[in-house]
Amino acid sequence: MKRFFGFVIKEFHHILRDPRSLIILFALPVVMIVLFGFIVTNEIRDVNIACWDRSKDEMSQELIRKILSSEYFSLSGTIMSDDEIEEVFRAGEARVVLVIEKNFESSLMREGKAALSIIADASDANSAQLVMNYLQGVIRNYLQSKMPSNAVPGQIEIKTRMYYNEEMRGVHMFVPGLMALILILISTLMTSVTITREKEFGTMELLLASPLKPREIILGKITPYILLSFINAITIIFLGKMVFNVPIVGSLFLLLIESLIYTVMALSIGVFISTVAKTQQIAMVISMVGLMLPTILLSGFIFPIDNMPAVLQWLSMAMPARWFIVIIKDIMLKGSGLLFVWKETLILSGMAALFVFAAVRRFKIRLD
Repeated sequence: MKRFFGFVIKEFHHILRDPRSLIILFALPVVMIVLFGFIVTNEIRDVNIACWDRSKDEMSQELIRKILSSEYFSLSGTIMSDDEIEEVFRAGEARVVLVIEKNFESSLMREGKAALSIIADASDANSAQLVMNYLQGVIRNYLQSKMPSNAVPGQIEIKTRMYYNEEMRGVHMFVPGLMALILILISTLMTSVTITREKEFGTMELLLASPLKPREIILGKITPYILLSFINAITIIFLGKMVFNVPIVGSLFLLLIESLIYTVMALSIGVFISTVAKTQQIAMVISMVGLMLPTILLSGFIFPIDNMPAVLQWLSMAMPARWFIVIIKDIMLKGSGLLFVWKETLILSGMAALFVFAAVRRFKIRLD
């Protein structure tokens, strides 16, 4: 028994001397509870809404002011035609469009009836349904306050329509997110052990003695995985289409190019991790734990970014998956072209270049 307690005490000393163990034991739970506390919510706020007021009377303007006075919606702009509805959705300027039909005030006050249309971007099905419910609630509360006390609430006609996902299928939201998550985890994991493996097997000296330059070694490490990861991306897209029936409305060629850019970016992160980590185990832990939770929580995969506090919204901008998910949804569900996803494409390309540069820089330091 004395030997057992001695072993337990030794393990305590070992854990207390290891900063990584202390971080996993104490810091990670705190970070998780704080992140989940802020992110996991079914509330919405500051959702961008576009309005088409076809009536333009006093009551229709008052209704719009009532909607905007709540903490749930903010006006992104006004539209004047049906064609502009899809334009604001494609450009990501609004998540919902409110159309107030003609003779709104006169119909409501004389006949006790009012016609409204709510059109939502349902590429994110869960979020679209939530936004729709909130907006309907605000509208009904306002209209009921304006109608006579004996009026029947059912006389208020609110027409709804879901753009890009009229059947409200959840797979249209989850498949793009899963594609982003799987590609970044697998690609990063494959390359994060490349340089650390060389060190552990004792073959790093051969590379250091070779005439290859650091950038050539780094690119040589990435190149074989580019083809393998690209095949993996094609497989995931194929499964999403054939198994889950997720449409590919836009250009398949553009989708593949974007997947290739995202894959190269993920591989470059893995190589950078391999230059920092001392062992394969540490590299794998960084790749899995360091990327999985942030990708799930801060990329908009499950939880809408608009609902997060401002600090977390800023942090989410550093998540590559956030930009790739936008690209996938725009191409696959909305049929958007490069003109609508050029910003996200540029961000992913910049991230890939940054991590390749950092890996080469780090590798040069190791050479010294």
